[in-house]
Amino acid sequence: MARALVYITVASVTFFLLFLLSRSNPSTSTPLLLPPPHHGAPPAMILPLFPFPKNSSRTFSHSRRHLLRSDSHSSHPNARMRLYDDLLLNGYYTTRLWIGTPPQRFALIVDTGSTVTYVPCATCEQCGRHQDPKFQPDLSSTYQPVKCNLDCSCDTDRVQCTYERQYAEMSSSSGVLGEDIISFGNQSELVPQRAVFGCENEETGDLYSQHADGIMGLGRGDLSVVDQLVEKGVISDSFSLCYGGMDIGGGAMVLGGISSPPDMVFSYSDPERSPYYNIDLKAIHVAGKQLPLNPNVFDVKYGTVLDSGTTYAYLPEAAFVAFKNAIIKELTSLKQIRGPDPNYNDICFSGASSDVSELSKIFPTVEMVFDNQQKLLLAPENYLFRHSKVRGGYCLGIFPNEKDPTTLLGGIIVRNTLVTYDREHLKIGFWKTNCSELWERLRINGAPSPSPSSSSGKDNSTVESPPTSAPDGSSHYAIPGEIQIGEITLDMSLSIDYSYLKPHINELAEFIAKELDVNASQVHLLDFTSEGNSSLVTWAIVPSGSATYISNVAAISIISQLAEHRVRLPDTFGNYQLVQWKVEPSVQQTWWQQHYLVVLLAIIITIIVGLSASGVWIIWRRRQQALKLYKPVDGAVPEQELQPLES
Repeated sequence: MARALVYITVASVTFFLLFLLSRSNPSTSTPLLLPPPHHGAPPAMILPLFPFPKNSSRTFSHSRRHLLRSDSHSSHPNARMRLYDDLLLNGYYTTRLWIGTPPQRFALIVDTGSTVTYVPCATCEQCGRHQDPKFQPDLSSTYQPVKCNLDCSCDTDRVQCTYERQYAEMSSSSGVLGEDIISFGNQSELVPQRAVFGCENEETGDLYSQHADGIMGLGRGDLSVVDQLVEKGVISDSFSLCYGGMDIGGGAMVLGGISSPPDMVFSYSDPERSPYYNIDLKAIHVAGKQLPLNPNVFDVKYGTVLDSGTTYAYLPEAAFVAFKNAIIKELTSLKQIRGPDPNYNDICFSGASSDVSELSKIFPTVEMVFDNQQKLLLAPENYLFRHSKVRGGYCLGIFPNEKDPTTLLGGIIVRNTLVTYDREHLKIGFWKTNCSELWERLRINGAPSPSPSSSSGKDNSTVESPPTSAPDGSSHYAIPGEIQIGEITLDMSLSIDYSYLKPHINELAEFIAKELDVNASQVHLLDFTSEGNSSLVTWAIVPSGSATYISNVAAISIISQLAEHRVRLPDTFGNYQLVQWKVEPSVQQTWWQQHYLVVLLAIIITIIVGLSASGVWIIWRRRQQALKLYKPVDGAVPEQELQPLES
């Protein structure tokens, strides 16, 4: 009987272990990888900007990639896509371009100071590890090398044209020139076009270490994407950029002409003055008072240059000192403090409100006055950045340009400002607006609606596709198909350092759960790494309680809240950016997996009942045996017949 009980117990335990093993190794399913989500947007050539953490938000503060016809009623199409980024958090904006047939996708830094668009080539052995695979010319049926000619530099064999670019921050790029079909995304009204681009064979400096694949050059020059499209006559000679605000990020880019708002402020831009996009700045006012400067201070060397590849603004020494003193003079109620990075002598203040909309009540307004006496109003977010270690602390985002007398205006100056580079009419326009709502405003002004383009394809790593037609107004967070979602993975970059965030990571998870209206038990920490002065956190959102999946509606709500910065975290956690999101379908459970609790309970009850019954039977059996062995002292004993002994 004891042996039988052992057999029953061993069989039950074995069955249970095998069942648990089947639960831990479900049938595999390919997760759906999705890029950072997009807001809904009407058509035209716009390029989405996606965030990528840098080792330091100040790394690109001195990065200046300076390399040596549009009207509002034009019938030309334009190309539009949203920008997703935070300039100060990530150091740059990137956009998606697809090159070749079938299309190969790349994330490129949008740079008005560069004149060449380039991506790493498959043959490049001195290129860094970037976001996307290198471009493989052999896999594109439409690729053609640009053959050596009198108008270009050639390789040593004099077979193919080459290019080389060196930048002020001591990085460089060199390679060969090729021609292929370039596509601008599935919201572009402009169909894919053939264009010349660089195929890198060597990278150095920041270009080697950055996460983005390469550069999209928007400057003036024969190899610029803008110049090539204008030369083909497919767009007007104009493009626009619109960067989001301090806590919102995002924005948009348009290649081609748009209708100028009636209150847009313009400055003359002289292409002969310098090879860069310049404006005719004559004075700066702080709190309505003009800085005591000679107007010519802004007209030395290259003059006043706009550069989307630069994060902050840089003034000639005399102009910076005057600006700094004027700001400090207006901030008597605030305390001046040290900056977040001891390696920089930042000018910072504490005691202000953490609400960006309240900053104008404390910090003075700044105006840039052009030669035509038109003024560009700068809100506090256009010359300040948040102190990453002090709540309510802010620092000047304008610095001295060391020994260079050029006035350089980076992205911080034009946050929440639509900037139109009207090259045909030699002017640059500025329009203060909420860039996250730009599309809705442009629709009111008669922006064209989307139309299908002629190229399609898909990427191995995400469901984002090259240009295909998309219904107007469709959700850009839409998950393909009606799938049952088992997990949402979110990569979030925060502008505070790892050592500060680490002891508060559980507190952050609770805040996120509360803001997303999910249970704290649904938010799981998957990974937590340092990115220089910022942190990269990977979360997983799982179904609640006994639920087996997350609905598509709930998943889109979670993703959109984070992507659109509707999740409000305490200032102690700094700014955040949704870098990437991914959804994984729930695993289809077998009958055993769906009913394993019932089966397990039945097995346990069977074992208990069996052991109990066996115990009762053993006790009864032993009592019976004891009764048979017991005899009274005076009881009669049956005689035993004696057997004779055999001799």
